[in-house]
Amino acid sequence: MLKKKMASYDLPQKVQEMGLYPYFRTIESEQDTVVKIQGKDTLMFGSNSYLGLTSHPKLKEASKKAIDKYGSGCAGSRFLNGTLDIHLELEEKLADYVGKESTLVFSTGYQVNLGVISSIPGRHDYIIIDEYVHACIIDGSRLSFAKVLKYKHNDMESLEKILKKCDPDKIKLICIDGVFSMEGDLCKLPEISALAEKYDANIMVDDAHGLGVMGELGKGTSDHFGLTDRVDLIMGTFSKSLASIGGFIAGSKESMNYLKHNARSLIFSASIAPANAASVIAAVDLIKSEPERIESLWDNTNYAMKLFAEYGFDTGHTETPIIPVMIRDDFKTFNLTKMLLDEGVFINPVVSPAVPSTSSLIRYSLMATHTKEQIESSIEKMYKISDKLGVFDMEAEKKTVADLK
Repeated sequence: MLKKKMASYDLPQKVQEMGLYPYFRTIESEQDTVVKIQGKDTLMFGSNSYLGLTSHPKLKEASKKAIDKYGSGCAGSRFLNGTLDIHLELEEKLADYVGKESTLVFSTGYQVNLGVISSIPGRHDYIIIDEYVHACIIDGSRLSFAKVLKYKHNDMESLEKILKKCDPDKIKLICIDGVFSMEGDLCKLPEISALAEKYDANIMVDDAHGLGVMGELGKGTSDHFGLTDRVDLIMGTFSKSLASIGGFIAGSKESMNYLKHNARSLIFSASIAPANAASVIAAVDLIKSEPERIESLWDNTNYAMKLFAEYGFDTGHTETPIIPVMIRDDFKTFNLTKMLLDEGVFINPVVSPAVPSTSSLIRYSLMATHTKEQIESSIEKMYKISDKLGVFDMEAEKKTVADLK
C-alpha cells in the first residue's frame, strides 16, 4: 500500500512536464540581491533575508571564529551535553533585544512552535489561532491535547465569540503571527490584547517575519504596537532578518524554566551549531549599530508599493516588505514565475492548496540591500509578462462583476 500511495502521487511530475515546476530551484551563490542560477545572474525577490545580512563580512567572521573555538557542532541536545556558553550569551542578548526577562534557543523556528504550543495548554485548555497562521503553529496545536479553536483572519468579532465560549477557569492561549508571512499584513495586536485582558487569555506572538523589520531597531511587532509587556510569549527565528538558522521563545523566567523541562522539540533535538549562534549574536549587534538598514528596507518597500500601484497591480492588504501580488489563477501564477526566472527575476508563487486558486499570488519580498534600479527592473518585467498573460484582463473582469453586484 505504501508503494502504491507513493507511486500514485504524480502532480509535481505533471507540472515538471509542462516546464512550469517552480520549487527546489538550485542557487549556486550567496543569498543576496543577485544570485546565481544555472550560472546566470538572477535578481532575488523571493528571500526572507530582509536586512540583507546573509553575506555580511561580520557574520561570516563570527561564524568562522566560533568553528575554530567550538568545532562544527554540539553532538547533543541542549538538555544534555549540547548547551554551550555561546548559547547562553545569545539568549541573554535576545532577551534584552526583545524586552523580555528570559529566552530559550531552539534548533529551528518551526521547532519552537512545535515544542511551546504543544507543551503549555493541557487537555482541558484552549489554543486559539487565526485562520491564516503559519503551518508550524497549526502543527504545534495538533500535537497538543488542548482544544484548538480557529477564528476568521484578523476578525475581532470572530475571536471574541470564541473567547466567550471558553471555560473561564482554563488556559486560553491565543497564538498569532505578528506579520502574516504570505499576506504581509499585521495582526491586530491592540484589539487582541484588549480581548485577552477581558477574557483572561494569554498571547503568544510568532514574530518570525516581524523581527528585524517592525518596531524600534527591529524589536518586533509587539514593540511596534507598544505592547511587549502585554504579550506573554514572543517567538522569533534566525532564518530571516538574523541571517542564520534556529529560533527562540522569549517570556518570563518561570515560562522558560517550564519549557526547558517540557518542550519535547527542545529536549530531543540537537543544539544549533556554534557558528549559527555566533552569527546571530553578530547580527543583533549589527542591527543595533546600523539602524539605517531598517530605514533602507522601508524605503525600498514604499518605493516598490508605489510602482506596483502605478502599474495597476493588486497587492492586497500588506503593511510590510512582504508584498503579495494577486494573480488569481494557478496556471498564470506558474507561468509568470517561470517567465520571470527566464528574464532573470526570482519570485515565489503561492497557489492552491495553500490558497484557493482564485487567490493565487506572487510573494514579492524586499531586502534593505536592493537598489532602486533592481526594484524598477523586476516590477517592469513583472508588468510586461503579466500583461502578456492577461492578468490585468482578469482584474478588469473582476471589477466589472463587482460593480454589477
